Amino acid sequence: MRLSVIVPVKDEVGNIAGLVAEIGAACAPLAPFEVIYVDDGSTDGTAAALDLARRDRPWLRVLRHDRTAGKSAGVQTGIAAARGAICALLDGDGQNDPAYLPILLAALEEGGPRVGLAQGQRVGRTDGRLKTLQSRIANGVRVRILKDSTRDTGCGYKLVRREVYGRLPYFDGLHRFMPALVAREGYAVVHRDVIDRPRFTGASKYGLFDRLWVGLLDLAGVWWLIRRKRVTPSVTDVTESCVTGP
Repeated sequence: MRLSVIVPVKDEVGNIAGLVAEIGAACAPLAPFEVIYVDDGSTDGTAAALDLARRDRPWLRVLRHDRTAGKSAGVQTGIAAARGAICALLDGDGQNDPAYLPILLAALEEGGPRVGLAQGQRVGRTDGRLKTLQSRIANGVRVRILKDSTRDTGCGYKLVRREVYGRLPYFDGLHRFMPALVAREGYAVVHRDVIDRPRFTGASKYGLFDRLWVGLLDLAGVWWLIRRKRVTPSVTDVTESCVTGP
């Protein structure tokens, strides 16, 4: 399996059909692939919409939480079940255009094993002026403290190597700090601009990092983790090189 696309959703019934169709079209040249929707305790008909979408799409898998646990939990559930060596994270509201999947995948693969994450960075933001300003302030503070060289970690568009994600500490809000934590593990992060679209329908169900005060404690915790990181030695299995007697 080359690619697993992970889409956590909460009450996005109006956005399922259109986005699933777009993901399928964008991934067709990237086969073999799978798409994993994680239904995070939806109560609006999202489950029925996903069941309908699955009928003629063998590459579409659906996982359901019995209660709402948040976006980070949805990402964790999806990646834990993924079979692809590379996992793509997309928001379920249609703002992340699947047409950029091949571009981000190429950026990750061309860099080789040393590149652990391809991060999308939004241009043409469709959010209001206040939210955009809050996002810029939050991103500016984060870059100064973490020095992760990422302009927009709030963008849900991320492609990460599954084995690299497995090295990261799990906590609520992890997806907002992935560039800094991937770099902490010694991997490079590449960036590509992506056009931000308006959500198809409805309103956001998950809290965003666009407000500075929401992530201050998480920011302090990630800063501490980075400061506490020690050199990871390279390990060689010498067992096979040992010479044994008769």
